[in-house]
Amino acid sequence: MTDRVQFRQMKDGTREEYELLHRLEAEFAAGTAERLLEALARLDESLSGYQVTRLEHSLQSATRAWRDGADVDWVVGALLHDVGDLYAPYSHDELAAAVLRPFVREQVTWCVRAHADFQLAYYGQYLDGVDQNKRDRHRGSPYFEDCVQFCERWDQASFDPDYDTLPIEFFAPMVQEVFARPPYDARFLRPGQRAPLFRESGPEAS
Repeated sequence: MTDRVQFRQMKDGTREEYELLHRLEAEFAAGTAERLLEALARLDESLSGYQVTRLEHSLQSATRAWRDGADVDWVVGALLHDVGDLYAPYSHDELAAAVLRPFVREQVTWCVRAHADFQLAYYGQYLDGVDQNKRDRHRGSPYFEDCVQFCERWDQASFDPDYDTLPIEFFAPMVQEVFARPPYDARFLRPGQRAPLFRESGPEAS
C-alpha cells in the first residue's frame, strides 16, 4: 500500500484507500493548534489604523479573559475571535466560530460567531447605513448577555497600547489543550450550558 490512493473519482475508492485517507487526515488534524498559532501570529500583517495590531488586540483580549478568571474555552475563544481577519474580512466572526465549533463549549462558539454584530453597539452610529443595534436580532438567545460581556470586558476594551499584555507563548499550551480534544465530543460542546466569563478573583489573585 502506498501513501496515495489510486482512484480518480471518489466513488471508485476502496475500503483500504479510505482507511488510509482517514489515517492521514487524523495525522494532519493533529497539527491544527500549531497552524492556528501561526495564523494568529500573522495578524500582525492584518488591518492597520488602530494603536495596536490585530495580534496585540487578540492577545490583549485573551489576557483580559484570563485575568478575569475565565476558563480555557473562553480564553482560547477570546484569543482566536479575530483569527479570520486575514482570510475573511467580511465574515471573520463566522470563520473563527467554525474553527472553534468542534472543540469548545457551544456558548463560546455562539459568542465568537455573533461578536461582530454586538461590537456595532460601540461605533455603528458613526457609519452611514450601519445598524448600531444589530445585536438585537440575537435577543432570545441564552447566550445574549454573555456576548454583551464578551465584547464589553474583552473585545472593545483591548485596543490599549499601554496594557500589560501576555505573549503568545503564554497561551500556546491552552490552544494545544483545546485542539487536542476529540472533535464534536459532547463532554466539551455542552449545548445549553453556560460558564461565567469572570470571577471575583482571577487566577493571578489566587
